Amino acid sequence: MVQSVKKIPPLDLVQQYETIEAEVSAAVLGVLASGNYVGGPLVEGFEQQLAAYIGVSECVACNSGTDALYLALRALEIGPGDEVITTSFSFFATAGVISAVGAKPVFVDIDAQTFNLDIGQVASAITDKTRAIIPVHLFGQPMDMSAMMALAQSYQLAVIEDCAQAVGAEWAGRKVGSIGHIGCFSFYPTKNLGACGDGGAVTTNDPAITTAIRMLKNHGSQARYIHAEIGINSRLDALQAAILQIKLRYLDTWNCQRREIAARYHHLLRHIPGLLTPQELTESQGVWHQYTIRLCQAGQEDPGTAHKSRDWVRSHLQERGIMTTVYYPRPLHLQPVYQSLGYQLGQFPVVEQVCQEVLSLPMFPELSIEQQEQVIYGLKDCLTR
Repeated sequence: MVQSVKKIPPLDLVQQYETIEAEVSAAVLGVLASGNYVGGPLVEGFEQQLAAYIGVSECVACNSGTDALYLALRALEIGPGDEVITTSFSFFATAGVISAVGAKPVFVDIDAQTFNLDIGQVASAITDKTRAIIPVHLFGQPMDMSAMMALAQSYQLAVIEDCAQAVGAEWAGRKVGSIGHIGCFSFYPTKNLGACGDGGAVTTNDPAITTAIRMLKNHGSQARYIHAEIGINSRLDALQAAILQIKLRYLDTWNCQRREIAARYHHLLRHIPGLLTPQELTESQGVWHQYTIRLCQAGQEDPGTAHKSRDWVRSHLQERGIMTTVYYPRPLHLQPVYQSLGYQLGQFPVVEQVCQEVLSLPMFPELSIEQQEQVIYGLKDCLTR
């Protein structure tokens, strides 16, 4: 009789819910009983709490991280004829919102160690049409925001931080989302601070940006039935705000647990041939939304191990009950929708190579030491036997 393998998921939201079930249930029932389901004091309270946590004066909740980015661009009046520089290694929304406002996304390559924007290539991509830069703090690791802000200031460009995967992360003692002109957050359920549905927020220290975003997220209206702009409907439900208020109180603890797991991964994976662990910059404190390794050397030292590609390793880990994820298999500059921009295969070699090599291991605060050791031993067995 074949013994079934107990699976280790990439993420386990059920375990997280079990730790806060009583608080969440009471909050949800309270919202249902109140009859106030859209907007209201719960949403306003969450905005104030998140602003205080991030270290900014202004916060506007919205429907999603995608909407947060879109609203940020609209508030800066970026549109047709403008260019916005961003990474080619991110979820599609980062680029899609640029196109949605009628501007042109300009992609650049990444740093091979951090997966974040290569600041030197950002500088080379600036033209007289460039209006803004969207750095992505990918996988929860802040990019060098000191260099980013110095560059942006020298060219008088806006910086919109994509913090979708990095809530609570810090650069030089400041939380991401408080350093650029605007910060954009996602509360999709899989994020470090996740709702039980979609949700997002915009942070800033500029009251004028807040005013513009509040109008744009409400069909371009500041007064009932009077519309000054073509806006959108982007609300955070009171139910999600109530859940997020509870989870925000636990966020630092959960992020600390993620850092402990990452440190153990670092220690036990660092000497495995064919595997590179992710790197942090000196002034950063990441929150490890993902722990993403590179299987970039597999098969290069020994022709006999050439079959040990990323996909081969992933398949064999799955046979052992270890579920992994690939973020992202195709770079943005090579997406079919952006063929018209004229980017070619080979133009951004680091991104293109990384897309073939990255593998995100199970990462969530409740991941046990035993589960983590199972992941580590599974990798060692795949790559060293």
